[in-house]
Amino acid sequence: MIGENIHVTGTVQGVGFRPMVWRLASTCGIVGQVWNDASGVTIHAWGSREALDDFVYRLEIEQPPLAHIEQITRTALDESEKIPGDFQILLSQKGEARTNVTADAATCPDCLSDIMDPDNRRYRYPFTNCTNCGPRLSIVSAIPYDRANTSMSSFTMCEQCQNEYEDPADRRFHAQPNACADCGPQLWLEDNKGSPVVTDQQEDAIQASARLLREGKIVAIKGIGGIHLACDATNESAVGTLRRRKARYLKPFALMAQDIDMVERFARANEEEVSMLQQPAAPIVILPAEGEPLAGGIAPGQSSLGFMLPYTPLHHLLMIELDNPIVLTSGNLSDEPQCIDNVDSHSRLDGIADFYLLHDRDIVNRLDDSVVRFADDKPRFLRRARGYAPQSILLPDGFSDSQNILAMGGELKNSFCLLKQGRATVSQHMGDLEDIVTYKDYQHNLQLYRQLFDFAPEVIAVDKHPNYLSTQLGHSMVAEEGIELLEVQHHHAHVASCMAEYGLPLDSGKVLGVALDGLGYGDDGSLWGGEFLLVDYASCERLAHFQSAPMLGGTKAMYEPWRNTLAYLLTTLGWDYVCDRYGELEVVSYLNSKPVANLHTMAEKGMNSPMASSAGRLFDAVAAAVGVCRDAVSYEGQAAIELETLAREQFQHQTDSVYEFSYQNGSIDWNPLWIGLLEDLVNKVEPSIIAARFHHTIAAAVTLVAESLCIQHDIQTVVLSGGVYQNKLLLEQTSRLLRDCNLMVLSPQMLPANDGGISLGQAAVAMALHKTI
Repeated sequence: MIGENIHVTGTVQGVGFRPMVWRLASTCGIVGQVWNDASGVTIHAWGSREALDDFVYRLEIEQPPLAHIEQITRTALDESEKIPGDFQILLSQKGEARTNVTADAATCPDCLSDIMDPDNRRYRYPFTNCTNCGPRLSIVSAIPYDRANTSMSSFTMCEQCQNEYEDPADRRFHAQPNACADCGPQLWLEDNKGSPVVTDQQEDAIQASARLLREGKIVAIKGIGGIHLACDATNESAVGTLRRRKARYLKPFALMAQDIDMVERFARANEEEVSMLQQPAAPIVILPAEGEPLAGGIAPGQSSLGFMLPYTPLHHLLMIELDNPIVLTSGNLSDEPQCIDNVDSHSRLDGIADFYLLHDRDIVNRLDDSVVRFADDKPRFLRRARGYAPQSILLPDGFSDSQNILAMGGELKNSFCLLKQGRATVSQHMGDLEDIVTYKDYQHNLQLYRQLFDFAPEVIAVDKHPNYLSTQLGHSMVAEEGIELLEVQHHHAHVASCMAEYGLPLDSGKVLGVALDGLGYGDDGSLWGGEFLLVDYASCERLAHFQSAPMLGGTKAMYEPWRNTLAYLLTTLGWDYVCDRYGELEVVSYLNSKPVANLHTMAEKGMNSPMASSAGRLFDAVAAAVGVCRDAVSYEGQAAIELETLAREQFQHQTDSVYEFSYQNGSIDWNPLWIGLLEDLVNKVEPSIIAARFHHTIAAAVTLVAESLCIQHDIQTVVLSGGVYQNKLLLEQTSRLLRDCNLMVLSPQMLPANDGGISLGQAAVAMALHKTI
């Protein structure tokens, strides 16, 4: 018999890993001990060589559903060490272990079986969970991650639950939220006045809620990471009422279906998309709409639907009572943060919800639903939150000896990042910091993550934009804590984030970054957004860019797309020429109804009209030109999203149809594009064809410039990032064309291409810059 010290790192704490080791050791005839330590799990194991090899092999292939092994290290134990007579689970040694908090996970098959079994003591109990599923980050308030530091602390386990909790052979061993109907959280239904809705033996609170949904009512439902608003997705009146009350007039609603069969009644899902829907993270997956119709107000102007499956026992029990999908959208007014508190929900959702299905387990940390869309045959995050945060990312060679770096993220779609010992932890999506509630949530999460991960920053990385609240808070923290500050250019962070995600080492060579987004503060103090950059982690050089145009009215140009159409026509062709040649066009007549002379003067004098090379504003300009969202948008990216939807029906038929453009002196000139587009309007070409041609034009222009720059600088790798590359048509076509040029193409997968992913890039750049200082 020989002994080995087996050390396992990764997501191996708080996921049932030690009980799995205990059971596996018994099966393999191994004696010894297992315990959590500061960096993972340590196993002292004695057995035959064959038994130990089999044991380690099975550790990897039989690990618990929520575990993720990154490395297993085996070293020989001292022969003098006493061999135990059995295998034991030990307490964490020397108080060093800080059990990692894992992401909230959808109900596992075993727990689902429990709640559906009339003979099980957890039959229809909506808070059933085990080590393989249930709430995690949403309920924790401090470390170590044990019951006393979660919102379950007020619920004392009954004898049966306590026995499960203490039995290593039970899948609820050390499951911190473990509970049952006798000792755990309770659920109830209220009306919009806060009065209990009395139910009888024939109908419990969940069944009553289902009945109300079938009757066309709007029900606020408290889940794991927040309170949602629900209604019948096939009921036109209910959906319309929810839109009016919520003041969310056009942004698509998320949907929940009972199962895959119900999803496929309304949308088309391939094998990979079905698998994504069924993962423990249970994200919203964007799918092509196909099949039976839903209410027309579900996703106006779009040809896709966002579906998720039930991810808590409560949702499972609700959905089995319904024959149709439900809208399950954030419980808030317009773009405010989602409600998480029972009392607050009655205040903030007053006049929106008819009824409230609530419970008494507090939500400590707000978690929006994650959103995924497949593009270029890979899943891509549009929003990363519930089910994924706070999973960490192991960074490539060169990052292991990093200082503790806190990257503050951006202003919109904010997340922050903690970089420590070669591991990056990116927070959940929090939203736009301009909203005071979101900003407070951001500050709360910063403090929580610092405690959860025992993190004391030595360097703080911020965006260069001086007006970002995240940047201003970073400056304040530096002044208070006496630590170092590093500023990172916005688009450099976009590209570096993708580089780190794909494991490019810290000392890797340069890549060509193509960053297309709405806006970012440039190195020259101007606004960038259509950039070709020569990038490594420590440096970023602007090689080329999209033609700049004025943002007429400043930030108003972000919300009124017609301003961008006018700006490009003023910049490229001149208004007199446009009126002389294209004055009969409806779009020109429309623009002439605006104060063109005043806006022209503003642009010439630079009054509240900053120049911007923004790809996002170019998409807005073209959308408005063909009549899409011309007057205004009700949410960020709406014009571009609807333009993509319009282009999709003709996209495959226009592969050889590209508007002209020119490239010289490092700038892509769009003058020929606008002439071609206006001529198409004169010739009454269908807007869908114009939209498709425009998408092909952008892909062709990016490819031409990127290939030229790659040849010039001897580069083989192109990184595509920025929020514009959430456009599926553009990402896929550009990637295809670049690969045809024998270039390697990288684009974000693990983090959003939008500003939700830049915090990782900020941290990576700060690490590289600090090494060079």
